[in-house]
Amino acid sequence: MIDIQNQPDYRNIPIDKVGIKDLKYPIKVLDKDTGVQSTVAQINMYVDLPHQSKGTHMSRFVEILHLFRTKVSLESLTYILEDMKEILGAQSSHIEITFPYFIEKRSPETGSKGLMDYTCSIFGSSNGKINTDIVLKVAVPVTSVCPCSKEISDYGAHNQRGEVLVSTRFKKFIWIEDIVDLVEASASCDIFSVLKRKDEKFVTEKAYDNPKFVEDIVRDVAKALMADNNITWFSVSAENFESIHNHSAYAYIEKGSAS
Repeated sequence: MIDIQNQPDYRNIPIDKVGIKDLKYPIKVLDKDTGVQSTVAQINMYVDLPHQSKGTHMSRFVEILHLFRTKVSLESLTYILEDMKEILGAQSSHIEITFPYFIEKRSPETGSKGLMDYTCSIFGSSNGKINTDIVLKVAVPVTSVCPCSKEISDYGAHNQRGEVLVSTRFKKFIWIEDIVDLVEASASCDIFSVLKRKDEKFVTEKAYDNPKFVEDIVRDVAKALMADNNITWFSVSAENFESIHNHSAYAYIEKGSAS
């Protein structure tokens, strides 16, 4: 059978990234408490395509992933990227893995158990010139209370849910749980999936006693990340989905050497 993808192309234009997007696939992620956690990821995989090639072999991306099956993890990322280059005859390879990660949390007063989900992403790239570049991104929902509102109001302060995004490059393995803990400690209060009345009273009062602007949150997270010698680069953003405005409040900090 004729393989059209192997035919030459005469436009003399290389392609930076070509591949597959939004493939759902089971993976296993290291869990600090239980050892391993199974989840389902959404995966994007790309390679470069030289100017003389008409197309890449899309089915080979899925075949490569299937070789690793449930062994897809932060540890196996380097091997997957190298296989992508070798099997597809490419100079560079890229993979993006996004998945829900679950952490069991107890409510602060009654100890009621519930699972919190955090959206995590792992971005891997290899171009043959430097070591494999890996970035871990974690999205953490938080509560914030406005310091200005508390200062000027007689009857309380407006509060809202927000989201903190932390992306990191690191020297050695980093736990998702450690990033989550760091962010939640920097907010007015963390968020829980289960709250009884005693718990709701506690988190409401804790947040009120600990008001934070988005500027405060990103600075506190950045300060903690800067103190960690394992972190070589990071970006952190905080977005408050304002309760009394029709817009969000936003702040962003980036530090370190990006690969």
